[in-house]
Amino acid sequence: MARIGILVFDGFDLIDAGGPYEVFLTASRLAERDGRAATFSVELLSPGGADVTAFGGMTLTALSAAEDASGFDVVVVPGTIDVDAALADHAVRAAVGALAAAGELTTSVCTGAFLLAQHGILDGLPATTHWEDVAALRSAGVDGALSDVRWADAGDVITSGGLTSGLHMALHVVARLEGAEMARRTARQLDMDWSEDPAR
Repeated sequence: MARIGILVFDGFDLIDAGGPYEVFLTASRLAERDGRAATFSVELLSPGGADVTAFGGMTLTALSAAEDASGFDVVVVPGTIDVDAALADHAVRAAVGALAAAGELTTSVCTGAFLLAQHGILDGLPATTHWEDVAALRSAGVDGALSDVRWADAGDVITSGGLTSGLHMALHVVARLEGAEMARRTARQLDMDWSEDPAR
């Protein structure tokens, strides 16, 4: 079973975390429907295990401490509207660093790419973020920032574009770990169009 750790912090975009959350749980449910063991377990983590409030006001509780993370196959770093505040938050920075160190595959959604870039994780790699912020990501030192793709797979690091692109990226991760057919079935179960081509 692949362990998925999803970071949440004050001001995060709910769909950035919730989209991948649903993708991985749906894929796991389909595996169980097939008579197999669950393929993914998903855990939500926050700085210090504290309660967090998403952009818009939804509060999440009973979270695990990101700093204590270990043994994750995939970690997901969501984005936020107030990128500058997240970059300046030492607790968020420590949580991102701990999770990236604890994961075999590090992923981000939307402006979460800036949090990875802050740690040098995107140095020399192709990467993407929300289409409005690609130029800013280049200015932040990510020379390989790409436009017009839903995700950018650089091997051990995958970044994705804005908001719902996180679902497409998570389906790509399902395809990498469980095969393209399972990713297509998961997309169908979620009633969404998905392509294996990140530019579509």
